[in-house]
Amino acid sequence: MHPMCPLLAAPPLQVTPRVTLLHCFLLASSISSIMPPDADEWAVVERRGPHLRASGRPFVVHGFNTYWLMYFAADPATRPAVTATIAEAAGAGLNVCRTWAFNDGGHRALQVKPFSYDEEVFQALDFVISEARRHKMRLILSLCNNWDDYGGKAQYVRWGKEAGLDLTSDDEFFSNPTIKGYYKAVLTRTNTITKEAYRDDPTILAWELINEPRCPSDPSGDMLQAWIEEMASYVKSIDPGHLLEIGVEGFYGPSTPELLCVNPDDYSGHVGTDFIRNHRALGIDLASVHVYSDTWLPHSVEENHLQFVKSWMQQHIDDAANLLGMPILIGEFGVSLKDGKFGSEFRETFMKTVYNIFLSSWKSEVLGGGCLVWQLFPESAEHMDDGYAVIFAKSPSTLNLLANHSRSLEC
Repeated sequence: MHPMCPLLAAPPLQVTPRVTLLHCFLLASSISSIMPPDADEWAVVERRGPHLRASGRPFVVHGFNTYWLMYFAADPATRPAVTATIAEAAGAGLNVCRTWAFNDGGHRALQVKPFSYDEEVFQALDFVISEARRHKMRLILSLCNNWDDYGGKAQYVRWGKEAGLDLTSDDEFFSNPTIKGYYKAVLTRTNTITKEAYRDDPTILAWELINEPRCPSDPSGDMLQAWIEEMASYVKSIDPGHLLEIGVEGFYGPSTPELLCVNPDDYSGHVGTDFIRNHRALGIDLASVHVYSDTWLPHSVEENHLQFVKSWMQQHIDDAANLLGMPILIGEFGVSLKDGKFGSEFRETFMKTVYNIFLSSWKSEVLGGGCLVWQLFPESAEHMDDGYAVIFAKSPSTLNLLANHSRSLEC
């Protein structure tokens, strides 16, 4: 999703010039001042074919999205919501949080301009990682946004134009060498709280290249594919120890014309993404899929939505297992209650459907991976709700559903 975050007033933050974020997120290492929960059980999560393992045991993602953790952690007034979110999710049995490790330009930005990062905001991300570690919560850290929220590829292109580049489309984010150089400034940092390099911290389950990339100016998919291959190779050259996923929504493209009918509409097959081809890029470990029938389908017939979810997920599970040989990651799924088209009862039915489809494949040992609901909030962050948020204190039946799924995954 591409949420709009209400910008909260905050004092100016100190800027650290010419630091790199693929050069501040991954390189130095030293002894941690916050000990892991247990060295044996807090090992890095690894891929073994289509399954995930940690410390020799199966690891299944039972996760959630809360995109604004770093943004909130940068202000002492909102920082407690970060701890509350992670603690309450852990209490419900969830084990992975997907969140933004980017904010490019604008208010409370991490990357203020190309190669220039705000140290206080970086320390806010350090805090997010340390709190996740303290509550035994793994993280998937997304490195950029396709959408304009929190900067996105449009901000990179604006920076390029300001530097005198002749750019005509935001999609040149994926092709211009200078812009790609701006992106390649995101990965070598040592946490100021734990004193451990990001690249050495098992708290980080995976890096995500970009949230929901699309490149409609090149429906062949060649431009985005080249970008994925280049950036996957680059990230793995710096951090070969962590998993990597793309962040795509899962639309089928030109490489599999026989599967275009699986997409929710004709347009989604022409946005420059290609599920099978994209995930064959060297270095990609997890097959990324999102599920948003409430925005993809034009009607509100509940049974049709559930049928779409079943066919959409099953096709991707089959392809991840049989064609790609990698775990499936349902990186986002949810139902908005904002416009009244659907209610909370249907949302829970939708969530159960997603979980049950994954459980069936996992229990039959077809493949592993897991699912991350969009999104979970503490009551103190209710004003950030984009219609999809499950508010802990106001959603006891949904939290029970999450706890039940957690029990189903015990092995």
